[in-house]
Amino acid sequence: MATVKLTNIAKDFGSITALRNVSLDIEEGSFVVFVGPSGCGKSTLLRSIAGLESVDVGTIMIGGTDVTELEPADREVSMVFQSYALYPHMTVRANMEFGMKVNGVPLPERIRRVEEAARILQLADQLDRKPAQLSGGQRQRVAIGRSIVRNPKVFLFDEPLSNLDAKLRVQMRIELEALHKELGATMIYVTHDQVEAMTMADRIVVLNEGRIEQVGSPMDLYHAPATEFVAGFIGSPAMNILDAESSLGRAIKPPAGAARVGIRPEHVGIGESGPKAEIRVKEQLGGECYLYVRTEDGAQVVVKTEGEDRHEPGEVLQLTLPEHRIHLFGADGRSIRDGGPAE
Repeated sequence: MATVKLTNIAKDFGSITALRNVSLDIEEGSFVVFVGPSGCGKSTLLRSIAGLESVDVGTIMIGGTDVTELEPADREVSMVFQSYALYPHMTVRANMEFGMKVNGVPLPERIRRVEEAARILQLADQLDRKPAQLSGGQRQRVAIGRSIVRNPKVFLFDEPLSNLDAKLRVQMRIELEALHKELGATMIYVTHDQVEAMTMADRIVVLNEGRIEQVGSPMDLYHAPATEFVAGFIGSPAMNILDAESSLGRAIKPPAGAARVGIRPEHVGIGESGPKAEIRVKEQLGGECYLYVRTEDGAQVVVKTEGEDRHEPGEVLQLTLPEHRIHLFGADGRSIRDGGPAE
């Protein structure tokens, strides 16, 4: 385990700026997720920590050691990629011990590490099989096992579940969380899927256009987004963001300086008064239901209701927005809290 400290990291690819003055402290033993849309810089930041990309400006510290100029092999990190990258002609055991064998680790120690990793990852009965005989989830566990046997200070994951189907992704998320608890290791995980970020992370780092928008616990980001971007990115479905001058916006009497108002779908109420909105689409998902409605002035709003909801498309509702559930944003996209801008 080790801390990771990034200070003023910047990286350009020709005329394209990938990272802009990124500073971040990652605590020892934490599970931190980098999340953001495609092109936001999250994979570049992870690859910079790994040493697979050089940085133009700034320093990278791992466990108190400046590794900015060190080769990847000397940083004591291990990276799991989206692609399993297993040797097809080797058994699971041979794939997991290959790196140790190349580095001269004695056979008894290799056997011990492989068997311990196989126990943790529930692969003990698969060690003599080849990758073609395994499921996608098992192959990804072998790739993770190959990292575990290296005893790294920091585990790095670059969208490792994106090749799996939906059911396997859920299963692997649970297994990775359990792995983190058992190893107590520092883990940094990159994903574009904010559901993965919300369910797995101790802390989430939201990136946008090469900059950090906000760092915090999943529920901090959900309930107190620092910017309109974070409010719209974290949460599924996304927060409803409306112009302050829309009919719904005016209904809550936003304070001076508020350009936009936001509210989560589960907090939009249906009452006997308030601005009118017509149901355009209804999604019934068993335990919950989503109504996609449009107000008379054209605002699009998502309303979350109970799974047994009886409203139907074409019906006109009256919406209420509880004031204590409202988020306010200035013209610069920053949150306005307690009458002042977010820090």
